[in-house]
Amino acid sequence: MAGEGKDVTDPYLDVNDFIGKSFTTWTDGKLYQLPDQQFANLYWFRYDWFTNPDIKAKFKAKYGHDLGVPVNWSAYEDIAEFFTNDIKEIDGVRVYGHMDYGKKDPSLGWRFTDAWLSMAGNGDKGLPNGIPVDEWGIRMEGCRPTGSSVERGGDTNGPAAVYSIEKYLDWLKKYAPPSAPGMTFGEAGPVPAQGNIAQQVFWYTAFTADMVKPGLPVMNADGTPKWRMAPSPHGAYWKEGMKLGYQDVGSLTLLKSTPVDHRKAIWLYQQFIVSKTVSLKKSHVGLTFIRESDIWDKSFTDRAPKLGGLIEFYRSPARVQWTPTGVNVPDYPKLAQLWWQNIGDASSGAKTPQQAMDSLAAAQDAVLERLEKSGVQGACGPKMNKKESAEFWYAKSEKDGNIAPQRKLANEKPKPETIDYDTLIKSWPASPPKKN
Repeated sequence: MAGEGKDVTDPYLDVNDFIGKSFTTWTDGKLYQLPDQQFANLYWFRYDWFTNPDIKAKFKAKYGHDLGVPVNWSAYEDIAEFFTNDIKEIDGVRVYGHMDYGKKDPSLGWRFTDAWLSMAGNGDKGLPNGIPVDEWGIRMEGCRPTGSSVERGGDTNGPAAVYSIEKYLDWLKKYAPPSAPGMTFGEAGPVPAQGNIAQQVFWYTAFTADMVKPGLPVMNADGTPKWRMAPSPHGAYWKEGMKLGYQDVGSLTLLKSTPVDHRKAIWLYQQFIVSKTVSLKKSHVGLTFIRESDIWDKSFTDRAPKLGGLIEFYRSPARVQWTPTGVNVPDYPKLAQLWWQNIGDASSGAKTPQQAMDSLAAAQDAVLERLEKSGVQGACGPKMNKKESAEFWYAKSEKDGNIAPQRKLANEKPKPETIDYDTLIKSWPASPPKKN
């Protein structure tokens, strides 16, 4: 260890123990931030209902395959339809096959920038983010963003992105409780714990701590949950090798403008709150993990049966397909606010999904153009592509061996696929990684 903070750096910091390290490393290979909290958005479902023999038999009789964790959106849609319109009621309670929210509010933006488009199949292959087009639909050449709209080689308003909004709206209107379209993120979050939701395609693991409280309708008397979490299903445009969802990684940052003595004091505190003993305790309270050693601690092996698949997911190889917003997004605050405003127009019915995404792509391009003209980001700032036809970019992506932007599929509902939850869990390795 060298540098100004050498004398105040914990020799047991163990940087390689942080599971979010790759997400806070820039394209130059340098680690710029230290993760201090982390959670993913996953699929959530009522395990007790999915394993009920009568419900399983009715589902198979109608759809010809087993009720299980949906691998693709086709299966998710069938399950949503089944619980909402076939089962309708369980133990005297009206049930729904889907939960989401739709109020035009800043929280609606997170719903989509948190990798909804990548789940549909927008963007290119590549982890932690697609190359050259990411899950926001922004193309980047080298380290320079070059456009968001299809006419500039992006994918924000391409067929995969539009399909993602169409499915969101369709499911919200058809399969969620009638109050859901008028809810914000904060209002919708607690609803699954009330006991009348069969599944949720987009559910944050940060809700786990509140979802396992004793006495909830979704908890058994022995402290085990009636629900489970599993990897999210993917849309029709998704290809193997793409990211499959969002993982929030909150991180600690030291500013160069802070005087060195102050920086040293801050660095000492930062190291304390991520130290192994503190981190393990925080993991048990908040159930958001930052260290491999926490995930594999014996205390979590013992507690795993009461956490609905959280530990199994974080110990699995699937975890790496859930990643934060990437480096293609050059100004998060300016660009992120555009999402809820434009997609809100689609959720309210003011615009069609295509019109809303066209507006979003144009607005993102306008921000990128202003950044380019200002030159404030230097050699890695935006450098916009000239406008071309959609066919030009479709052909270029095919010629280059890339994916985005993709042409519209003739069939956006491929054959439904499901997997048995217990089979899925058994397929993941159950031994900790080897130490270097």
